[in-house]
Amino acid sequence: MQAKLKVMQVITKGERGGAQTHVRTLCQALASRIHFSAVIGGTGPTPLESDLHTLGLPIYHLPSLRNSLAPWHLLRSVLQLRALIREHEPDMLHAHSAVSGVVARLAGRLCRKPVIYTVHGFAFKPEVPRVRRTVAWCCEWLLARWTEHMVCVSQHERQLARGLPIRADRLTVVPNAIENNSQRAQPGLEPVRVAMVARLAAPKRPDLLLHALVRLRDGLGHEVAASIIGDGPDRTALQALASGLGLFQVSFVGDVDDVPQRLAQHHLFVLLSDHEGLPISVIESMRAGLPVVVSRLPGMAELLPSEQYGFLVSNDVEAIAQAMERLIRSPALREQMGRMARRHYEEHHAPERMASAILAIYTQVRA
Repeated sequence: MQAKLKVMQVITKGERGGAQTHVRTLCQALASRIHFSAVIGGTGPTPLESDLHTLGLPIYHLPSLRNSLAPWHLLRSVLQLRALIREHEPDMLHAHSAVSGVVARLAGRLCRKPVIYTVHGFAFKPEVPRVRRTVAWCCEWLLARWTEHMVCVSQHERQLARGLPIRADRLTVVPNAIENNSQRAQPGLEPVRVAMVARLAAPKRPDLLLHALVRLRDGLGHEVAASIIGDGPDRTALQALASGLGLFQVSFVGDVDDVPQRLAQHHLFVLLSDHEGLPISVIESMRAGLPVVVSRLPGMAELLPSEQYGFLVSNDVEAIAQAMERLIRSPALREQMGRMARRHYEEHHAPERMASAILAIYTQVRA
């Protein structure tokens, strides 16, 4: 009988976020078939570390691994990861997010271990500032040859990857997935509460939601309550903006452990961003049975292939407010869209589909 594959997951940060949810979902779905370990940047403890400990995974920290491409941080991280690889001898590495992708591919090359790299959103999209975009492109172009297999969470990311020097047969699209649960929203109820789940930092645009809430207040004659769930460096500025706009029913919830339960208490989900991969938070809202209003971006369009699930809007305050108002004024439309969104989750974003695709890649790489 063939021994279990040993796969070392490598991720830059252990905070709450889409890539972290992806790692947790993958490890849970394949725990009986793969011997996983995880390397997390920073010193911990982190929410992801706690989740993976529950699954019985050994966790290792890389103190110098952070969201920075500074050469001294990268060098220390590569050397630390090389030491972990030599000590624990995984069959392969599976990296998530840009910086860990750089570190894992360099360390994997030094140790002659194959590296799978999941792209949760390339940092060389046109919307990214020029300097960061150029650095990201150079890193991805140089390291593509040392990528045994690249997993893209959307067709759009795969199209971007086709510009890198990596063979087409080493590129696979595996959409994000999350575990099912029993938490369901009742979007047809009144009064309407709006939810946004996001890290409060670029590329997310909760500021657009705040301005749209002002337009709604002016148009409806009353303020619509909203919860902004998540934390980040822009939180203080966003709270000041909400206060300055005279919004008194916006709650900044921060990072929480009960996002599914909170989504079930809302009636409409909004996510606005300058660029995205395939955002987990939108899949979470669809799982809960919520209609959605999201930025018109390629990855979002793959999640919402038609208006039966929600509305794609430009990052224009008037367009956002109009889409939200249409849903707020129609309980029946919210119910219908929420029901269709839930069905879309069940058919396309349950974890079994994702786990099966990733397992096939692991098996192919080992062979």
